[in-house]
Amino acid sequence: MPPFDNSKVTVVFVLGGPGAGKGTQCARLVQDFGFCHLSAGDLLRAEQHREGSTYGQLIQKCIREGEIVPMKVTVELLEAAMNSAMQEGRTGDGWADGKGRFLIDGFPRKMDQAHKFNDDLCHPSLILVFSTTEEIMLARLLERGKSSGREDDNVESIMKRFKTHKEQTQPVIDYYATRNLVAEIDSSGSVEEVHQQASVVVTRLFASSDSTIPK
Repeated sequence: MPPFDNSKVTVVFVLGGPGAGKGTQCARLVQDFGFCHLSAGDLLRAEQHREGSTYGQLIQKCIREGEIVPMKVTVELLEAAMNSAMQEGRTGDGWADGKGRFLIDGFPRKMDQAHKFNDDLCHPSLILVFSTTEEIMLARLLERGKSSGREDDNVESIMKRFKTHKEQTQPVIDYYATRNLVAEIDSSGSVEEVHQQASVVVTRLFASSDSTIPK
């Protein structure tokens, strides 16, 4: 049986193209709803520099080339992070009802990742998809690149990431859409405007379940 029972955890996947605003909006939703925010990208970037990592060089190559890291690696890192949060028993201002709340950002990016997570960990309750134009995303990423220090915030890597998203991540979104789990949000507007839309969607999610929404 999967280690995370859906009666005890709520998992929300957050998807969207590079620069769509996923990380910014996740930070707001953590404040609103007490989620434990797990960024697949942050976990991978940390792992690539961890001393003694088995996957460090592989992750570095994938990030540099704008490719998707193999499923096994990402799912293992997410499982470890979820287990750690569950053992702590509480993250953020929520979890007063004893149920884990996970906001998983930038995952799944391929169908095999989606199936692996479903089979080995648990099923998501919602997929939030932030969408805007490539022009807006490119401008945001280049601006971020001035201070982020991320090796993939350059035009060449960004264009590769756009292509990867279209070819490999969009089918994941389409798959979950057929299961009525997708809420698409236009992230072209201001941070506050996008946050308001996302907050309404997540409020409805918890209102439709027995979970208590943090005040």
